[in-house]
Amino acid sequence: MFERSKSELVLVALSILVLIVGQSSATLLSRYYFDNGGNSRWLSTLLQCVGWPILIIPLLFYLQNQKKSSKLTTLTTKLVLIYVALGLLVAGDNLLYSWGVSFMPASTYSLLCSTQLAFNAVFAFMLNKQKISPAVLNSLVILTFSAVLLGIHSGSDRPPGVSSSEYVIGFICTIAASALYGLILPLMQLVFKRVLKKETFAVVLEMQIYTSIVATAVCIIGLFASGESQHIRNEASSFTKGKVAYYMTLIWSAIGWQVCSVGVVGLIFLVSSLFSNVISTVGLPVVPILSVWFFHDNVNALKIISMLLSIWGFVSYVYGGYADSKSIKDSKNTTGENSQSSSFAR
Repeated sequence: MFERSKSELVLVALSILVLIVGQSSATLLSRYYFDNGGNSRWLSTLLQCVGWPILIIPLLFYLQNQKKSSKLTTLTTKLVLIYVALGLLVAGDNLLYSWGVSFMPASTYSLLCSTQLAFNAVFAFMLNKQKISPAVLNSLVILTFSAVLLGIHSGSDRPPGVSSSEYVIGFICTIAASALYGLILPLMQLVFKRVLKKETFAVVLEMQIYTSIVATAVCIIGLFASGESQHIRNEASSFTKGKVAYYMTLIWSAIGWQVCSVGVVGLIFLVSSLFSNVISTVGLPVVPILSVWFFHDNVNALKIISMLLSIWGFVSYVYGGYADSKSIKDSKNTTGENSQSSSFAR
């Protein structure tokens, strides 16, 4: 991350911006949907993956602009089964997030999602042998405390019409979704390493598209099986802000989630799955700030402390990455100098 050309750093910066903008707008629109009469969690879940055709554009652009002829990865039976399994996990994760955001203020929901960094680091260590430095461990502890603080004041932070039991369900679903998301990215990286044995931008996009197709199919089945599809027309008619606002909310929410996906995919390719999750985490405090403006969410002392802890956890991780990178660089330089001295001695 810290030893890259200017062009690569520009791409990293652009991916970070795209991820934060997409994530923030999609989260706010999801809360806006439930606040104004929306009630279909399967529809909210579907919106998180149904915009996958947008990813075909950068995929085709990338393949056409490669100096060497690039083709789509051949789909073997093993690879299809892997994509189906990952797609099912993504669908389950999106559903848990929908339940969470439907029962919680956008600000609290986003701060709870920051725990996904802790889960990601643990699963990355278990599956990909990712090193957990003292700085990363420090960030895990901080983010855990942040989530605990939010749980302490849960009784005074419920949206209108949400009962205490529903709030607890939302809290549990959000934590579970964060844990599942923290598992999905290391699993994807493991597939790149063990099965695909390459991690090009095209391959990363392909995985995102195939898993989204599976997740979309699952969500459509769930939408019709649950009977929620029959209420969509009534939802549009009774939506507080009107039909146009209802459909625009759905459309832009779907676009926002896919814009976020482009940023996630870009950072996985350019840096790592863990760093991609770190940026997702640092972007989460943006939502509580915007929620105060758009939804007039209550911001008390504990929530502010939780937000500061989330930022502290991110800074701790970045510093740890920088220190590790510098240590490796210094070690290489020392080795090179010693080798050069030995050659002169001979």
